[in-house]
Amino acid sequence: MGFKIVGVDLRKISGWRLIQKKQHPMNAEEKAIAVVNKMFNNDPMSQWLGIERTKDGIGISNLRLVVRKEMLNGFSIAHGGITYCLADSALAFASNSHGIQSVSIETSISHVAPVLEGDVLTTEVEEKNLTSRIGLYYITVKNQHGKVVAFFKGTVYRTGKEWEV
Repeated sequence: MGFKIVGVDLRKISGWRLIQKKQHPMNAEEKAIAVVNKMFNNDPMSQWLGIERTKDGIGISNLRLVVRKEMLNGFSIAHGGITYCLADSALAFASNSHGIQSVSIETSISHVAPVLEGDVLTTEVEEKNLTSRIGLYYITVKNQHGKVVAFFKGTVYRTGKEWEV
């Protein structure tokens, strides 16, 4: 099969060279970021919440979220699902950053301080254990003053299927 434009074989034109862009294989850190980019770009929930990614890496996902009025419950504090969703997104990004598709199989959260409208929440992820099939993560959610507002624990099943990025 030749390279043709309007029936002309470009290889026969004097001086023509086919230049191919050489692609280097991604290193682990580049792949981690590519996986998280792909996930986040296809994650309407995280986008709807207004989650911002502040640091991505292998086993890392630092996220940021500003609490809006519509996120409050009847006590005028953030609904518990807001901190849960933020931590759950951090779990998803951190656990999949190794390039293997991973899904949560058990999660829990302890809310230890109220979250108010305007609070800026951030996540810190600790990858506690990682095997070929299971990952265990602790995620701390803090407010803008550095006060811990929630502790989240997540266990993921690693499917063995690689992310295509």
